[in-house]
Amino acid sequence: MFQEIPQDRPYTPLLDSIDHPSQLRELTSGELPQLAKQLREYLLYSVGKSGGHFGAGLGVVELTIALHYAYDTPKDLLLWDVGHQAYPHKILTGRREQLPTIRSKNGLSPFPKRKESEFDTFGVGHSSTSISAALGMAISARKQNSGKKIAAIIGDGAMSAGQAFEALNHAGHVEADMLVILNDNDMAISENVGGLNKYFSKILSSKTYATMREGSKKVLSTIPHAWELASKTEEHVKGFLTPGILFEELGFNYIGPVDGHDVESLTRTLKNIRDLKGPQFLHVVTKKGKGFAPAEKDQIKYHALSPVKAESSTEHTPAIPPKKLKTFSNIFGQWACDTAALDPKMIAITPAMREGSDLIKFSEKFPERYFDVAIAEQHAVTLAAGMACEGSKPVVAIYSTFLQRAYDQLIHDVAVQNLDVTFAVDRAGVVGADGPTHAGAYDISFLRCIPNMVVATPSDENECRLLLNTAYQFNGPAVVRYPRGSANGTEVSCQTDTTEIGKGRIIKPGENIAILCFGPLLHEAQKAINESGQNISLVDMRFVKPIDESLLDQLADNHKYFITLEDNTVMGGAGSAVLEYVAKTELDVRVKILGIPDAYIEHASQAEQWAEMGLDAHGILSILEALSSRD
Repeated sequence: MFQEIPQDRPYTPLLDSIDHPSQLRELTSGELPQLAKQLREYLLYSVGKSGGHFGAGLGVVELTIALHYAYDTPKDLLLWDVGHQAYPHKILTGRREQLPTIRSKNGLSPFPKRKESEFDTFGVGHSSTSISAALGMAISARKQNSGKKIAAIIGDGAMSAGQAFEALNHAGHVEADMLVILNDNDMAISENVGGLNKYFSKILSSKTYATMREGSKKVLSTIPHAWELASKTEEHVKGFLTPGILFEELGFNYIGPVDGHDVESLTRTLKNIRDLKGPQFLHVVTKKGKGFAPAEKDQIKYHALSPVKAESSTEHTPAIPPKKLKTFSNIFGQWACDTAALDPKMIAITPAMREGSDLIKFSEKFPERYFDVAIAEQHAVTLAAGMACEGSKPVVAIYSTFLQRAYDQLIHDVAVQNLDVTFAVDRAGVVGADGPTHAGAYDISFLRCIPNMVVATPSDENECRLLLNTAYQFNGPAVVRYPRGSANGTEVSCQTDTTEIGKGRIIKPGENIAILCFGPLLHEAQKAINESGQNISLVDMRFVKPIDESLLDQLADNHKYFITLEDNTVMGGAGSAVLEYVAKTELDVRVKILGIPDAYIEHASQAEQWAEMGLDAHGILSILEALSSRD
């Protein structure tokens, strides 16, 4: 029988008694399994109401309880890498009743956020940052002699990024007093969890073992070659019984793997580890989606959840579901398959975004030409550069906010060498409920300043396909950036057509005021013009770089005002490109720039975010009326 998300709030008296981790620490260890059960039930119920990430959270329920039980939070510092894990942490740190507001306007942040709670010790956006930040805190704590204990919890694929290993290498070098916990939900190693490993982990984390080890070192170090032999013997024994030799070589004391769902054993292990000196590494094996059968079976599908709508008992006939619009990601996914079928040189690369970028079908149809490099954005870009050097036609599918991590590679490895790499940049502009850390608010600004780079901004689904074709056929680095979701369901009629690089199009000719649109907000501008009743020009600029200078010259002949509209920050964005050209050529026109302001736009729905910034039809209309009243 299919397990359903509960629609009624579960009975959770033990959980409801905890508004601060200090109350959690008053419980007996025997009460912790019951608390874990209630926390998991409440998490299922709450995320069912709000939507959001819950697979990773279900997997770390016991680990979260054990950490707050063994550590003196908030004095001791917990850093959650990949904020998807942090929902149980929010519940246990005074935000239980607010959790249903998560990801909604004025509600809880979907990720740890320093301004939200003293328990959120470090804000999370991109993954793989926790060890670096924890090391910085540990070094400061040592200098200040504060006595704080620091633990970084990393998982959900984040260990594949280079930054994590850079931090591990440094932590071992400086012998920092800190704990790194690998939340490993890879099902392939679940058989390693058992009585022997539990016993071995208990021994390795015990004070007795640590004392014996240090005492033996002092004695044996006085005997020539004795300590070296003992160290090698210990290393080989631990290498046989645990997969931690790599972390030992980096200078960590490796402990594990341990069962991440045995809360009492976890608590004992963490209490032992807490006071150990030097860098410690605890390997915890969990099951993503633990406690919810569909999520355990399909961890990718249930990584996140849309809000569950309650069925009305008065409805006797099923409602006809609305037609599901194809997203820009869907358009890209289909384009990738079609292009690969026509061109054997086409290769798709993604840094762990196969589902998000809609490359699932591509990976199945063209497995030999599909490369998921895991969370390694820098490598993805340089890998593409190497492929381009040898005659392949790589396409890098990447989110805008994640492309920021590979900016050096974008410039030095691709653009400086003028290599033929196409970038399909998804999630441009604000992204709604995931908030400012995931917004693609800066890509136009940081891309258009790079020589050799072409930057295209499709206004709808058909234009997205057209500009993907154009960018792919261009012999050099080219970016097509597009938003989350869909524009307005525009039918895709373009198949293999291309357009001229750097040329825009006039959607509606007019006079006095021209709205120059860069991207999908064109449809909001169209609504505003229709409501205004004025004879206003509407222009789809298509390209930020190169910008259509001849079209700007043409429009300046019979327009007094240019209004630029973009889903990018106004600082250095498309509007700035127009202003630069107007200033250079001394065009007799005034420019009004509309875009994302110089501020971080907090999580809400996309529609709410556009309205807040005055970039929806209503906001644009008010600008049109203000300009018209001047004449």
